[in-house]
Amino acid sequence: MKNLLMTAAMAASLAGPAMAELLELEKDELTFGFIKLTDMAPLAVAYEQGYFLDEGLFVTLEAQANWKVLLDGVIDGQLDGAHMLAGQPLAATIGYGTEAHIITPFSMDLNGNGITVSNEIWEQMRPHIPSMDDGRPVHPISASALKPVVEDYQSKGVPFNMGMVFPVSTHNYELRYWLAAGGLEPGYYSPENISGQIGADVLLSVTPPPQMPATLEAGTIFGYCVGEPWNQQAVFKGIGVPVITDYQLWKNNPEKVFGITKEFAEQYPNTTLAVTKALIRAAIWLDENDNANRPAAVEILSRPEYVGADYDVIANSMTGFFEFEKGDKRDIPDFNVFFRYNATYPFYSDAIWYLTQMRRWGQIAEPKSDAWFKETAEKVYRPDIYLAAARMLVDDGLANEADFPWDSDGYKAPTPAEDIIDGIPYDGRTPNAYLESLPIGLKGEQIVVGNEVQG
Repeated sequence: MKNLLMTAAMAASLAGPAMAELLELEKDELTFGFIKLTDMAPLAVAYEQGYFLDEGLFVTLEAQANWKVLLDGVIDGQLDGAHMLAGQPLAATIGYGTEAHIITPFSMDLNGNGITVSNEIWEQMRPHIPSMDDGRPVHPISASALKPVVEDYQSKGVPFNMGMVFPVSTHNYELRYWLAAGGLEPGYYSPENISGQIGADVLLSVTPPPQMPATLEAGTIFGYCVGEPWNQQAVFKGIGVPVITDYQLWKNNPEKVFGITKEFAEQYPNTTLAVTKALIRAAIWLDENDNANRPAAVEILSRPEYVGADYDVIANSMTGFFEFEKGDKRDIPDFNVFFRYNATYPFYSDAIWYLTQMRRWGQIAEPKSDAWFKETAEKVYRPDIYLAAARMLVDDGLANEADFPWDSDGYKAPTPAEDIIDGIPYDGRTPNAYLESLPIGLKGEQIVVGNEVQG
């Protein structure tokens, strides 16, 4: 890493005010994977706007069938890097599921997800939701409105099934967070039982993002948590109603990351820097001038080689709006954030939140010290690489000095209670105290044994 930082400093010193000399790339032909979601946008934009080429990189972007195939492709070298669930590099590095040391020098975005229920479930929830003067429901909608519906299904012996995209996905943790905040048990994992359904009121299972609407329409699941455009697709198809966005659940929560193996970063340090530079430029483009470039981004994403959904479906969320029931279109200008609020900086505190959720639901089976959470985050999230790339962009005149958190210790200011649906603040510096503050979930010395929580 010392060599990487020295390279960045040397390149910066050699750069002219408007144009830097290209880094001496160890590898210039690269293949990156992605899943068909709007938050893969930085990759598509870096390609279509020529930012990869500006760095001397010849990049191929390849859609992947699902998150496991994508992760395996990065680990075995078929892919040089990928748009990843933030939980994937962390889980792989600690050996939960597939074991490999994955790092991220770049966070892809904030927010961008929603929770959708079928029309039938929505009709059953609606009497438990207060209304505004115009008759529309008051937002944000708590899962407490779903609780009597679930209890009714339980009384009839009908399992209440919902979908999420992957066991270590933000969507799994956000759906669990929403359910638990409303008094519903989303279930636990144990080393012997990785279903995540131990003691669950709501049974969560994996469904690939593009298949969510069809699975909902078939009645296999009653609702799901997914990224866009697959919530808005349910609205357009008339088969479901999004009840909450993750921005409403937790304001400006971290989402996807760009993942590479630790070996890739060490073997190709200049290439890693060049890729990070191109992605930062893409994120800037996506958010600059009050999202003025979003319509152009939507056109790119609507192409079949990227997300492949209708322009209007993608535009619903990408251009600052979100439609709940048909016609109930509300302003949510920060539904997708790609650069504002230091969205691209890989904060340790973001990594620690994911690790706390793994521990909360039993994916991390044993208690861990605060020091362990910190050390694990530092193994995976790499702000040193990010800032080296950012410094080069600033010195090249391609980014503004004030837009980067140069003096950060890697921790965001604590998220205040009013920004989270259950009113419980989050401070990444004190993960175990945070776990203790959550009424549902493992804490302290608790472990899952058989079908119960002990300790």
